[in-house]
Amino acid sequence: MTKINITDTTGRNLWLMKSEPDVYGWDDLVAEGEGTWDGVRNHLAARNLRTMQAGDLAFFYHSNIGVEVVGVIVISEGGLTDPTDPEGKWAAVKVKPVEKLPQTVTLKQIKATPELQEMDLIRLSRLSVGAVRPVEWNLILRMAGVL
Repeated sequence: MTKINITDTTGRNLWLMKSEPDVYGWDDLVAEGEGTWDGVRNHLAARNLRTMQAGDLAFFYHSNIGVEVVGVIVISEGGLTDPTDPEGKWAAVKVKPVEKLPQTVTLKQIKATPELQEMDLIRLSRLSVGAVRPVEWNLILRMAGVL
């Protein structure tokens, strides 16, 4: 895994990226070492992908099964065209695993935390790639036993 201090968010955009673990989960990314985040067909999520820069951090979130934040990934390459899009309209990025969280943070825990009610994860629940504010980042890391 890539060595990065996940508590130092200075100069980085922060994100949450959802994936169904039975399709592509944390363990799949760790086994690959680097993966392409593609197949996103939502305009807001695609705009978020286009905004991402190498070095940005994201929570890896298992959707549908588990429904929890499981780890932290780093954007290793931004500004890609989605290789699964024959028309070349959609965005993609490359990501690498940084750290598996000591304790997962469930959607239920996030919903029960008043300070996290404005997260894209809650407000835009179907959005697969959402922004995370630094205060939300730190709180989730605290809930996961990192801070």
